[in-house]
Amino acid sequence: MMKMFVRKLLLATGFTLLVSSAQAAECLEVGGVAIPNFFSEGKGKPVIISATLMGSVTNASGKILAQRVTETGLEMDMEHYFGRADGGAVYTKDLGILTEIPGKPGRYMIEITYDVQDGRGRGTLEDYSGSFSSYGLVDLRDPEDLQGLVRYSGELCK
Repeated sequence: MMKMFVRKLLLATGFTLLVSSAQAAECLEVGGVAIPNFFSEGKGKPVIISATLMGSVTNASGKILAQRVTETGLEMDMEHYFGRADGGAVYTKDLGILTEIPGKPGRYMIEITYDVQDGRGRGTLEDYSGSFSSYGLVDLRDPEDLQGLVRYSGELCK
């Protein structure tokens, strides 16, 4: 009789903990493909980014705020606004790591980490936080026709 009581108690406690942890964090998978367009505003000014996205996010805009040459390519400080069709949006501060492709001057593999800024979510993404990432290719040879293609993925939670 005591064994049965202990089993029921453990089962009930486990179920309660499972329900509590599921309610504690509501998470949203994000993922898809982005086709960015880059617009140079002139020397010493940020490069503007506008992108069509396919997947859980539908649009993005942003800026390349600073750029540094590294041994393997470039680093970029960036910021983005990501929007969804349901009215949700988040603002991120980002670091882009660009690795030059050997034998292909001006073309880079890119990896970006997007960190959602606290209190900067709107609509259905209000109170979400976390980070997600992307990887892909960019062609920076022609300042009048900068191109890229990236795959993004991750999880945001509230």
